[in-house]
Amino acid sequence: MSTPLPLDGIRVIDFTQVMMGPVATQTLADFGADVIKIERPQGDLSRTSFPDPAGPLGPVFCSLNRNKRSVVLDLRKPEERQVVLDLVRTADVVVNNFRAGVMERLGFGWEDLSKVNPRIIYAVGTGFGLEGPYAHKGGQDVLAQAMSGVMHRRSNADQPLYVHATTFADYSAGMHLVQGILLAILQRQKTGRGQRIAVSLLDSMLAAQTQEGAAHLMRGKEINWGAMPLSGVFETSDGALVMVGAFKADPLGDISTALEIDHLGRDPRFTTFEDQVANKPALQAIFRDRFKSNTTAYWLARLEAQDLLCAPVRSLAEALEDEQARINEMILEGPGEIEPMRLVGSPIHMSDAKVTLRIPPARLGKHTEEVKAELTRGLAAE
Repeated sequence: MSTPLPLDGIRVIDFTQVMMGPVATQTLADFGADVIKIERPQGDLSRTSFPDPAGPLGPVFCSLNRNKRSVVLDLRKPEERQVVLDLVRTADVVVNNFRAGVMERLGFGWEDLSKVNPRIIYAVGTGFGLEGPYAHKGGQDVLAQAMSGVMHRRSNADQPLYVHATTFADYSAGMHLVQGILLAILQRQKTGRGQRIAVSLLDSMLAAQTQEGAAHLMRGKEINWGAMPLSGVFETSDGALVMVGAFKADPLGDISTALEIDHLGRDPRFTTFEDQVANKPALQAIFRDRFKSNTTAYWLARLEAQDLLCAPVRSLAEALEDEQARINEMILEGPGEIEPMRLVGSPIHMSDAKVTLRIPPARLGKHTEEVKAELTRGLAAE
């Protein structure tokens, strides 16, 4: 590219694995950072978490590790540990998502590395925080869902507790880790100093419930956006749709028009919002009966004619094949090590910094000798 990417010249030493950390460092790599992924001889756990014909270059690993260089180091060996320290001297950022205390035992904690390079930005992602009763507890997305209240909160209290199928905690915490790193880079321009950044899965899930949390803390009340009486998921004759009856002067009237029935607000059971909440099962039974009488396309057209918020319920495959995903450049394609890459792209669209597949997800240790040679040349030049 003729225009430099925003993070050109920023070097990141990446000790992360699985998802929370790698999704953060991939974002940095997508926008130009030189991300050097330090892997143990066995490799990142995500290389083998799902059996795949491509082995350690399967889709799960590839989805989180484009535009990075892979370096294998056995940190039990003094000479390999020295490589890390030499890299830190050249770096701007060090990222890890180990349990609290792991990096310190390796001699690569914040206090250790800030002495090697006072400008280093030291970013840590944990399950529950660096201190406190859960600091040394293994962190994982589902655990964060459970311990943050996210799993307990459901649209319908009669539903069984369940695990959300998408790893919201890992992704959210990874994005918060990126924000912290970028903020620290900006602050370093003012102070000349690095600093430690800490993000946890638990904190990210609590932050995602900011409105609900404030309502509880300040009023002792629960807000449940999924339980609103004029909103929900409804089956049609050939699929399903979601409807959100909000942000309208008379949403129930508009829904009644769309559903081709008399204004439900004239029914004393549904006159006020409080009535609608109290009699939600009866109200939504009417909705369900009407929606089942025709197709998804038919009802979406009717709802949209009343300017009501609605959408079809789609599978991931359908969403990825939608024209909007193509227009939004959410499918990133390019050559790979052993097969063509088709990956989910970046949701950040900058007019002057296009995300491309500059470095395919790498074979384990592909760049080890390359990076060591760069270090040797750099030391010789000092």
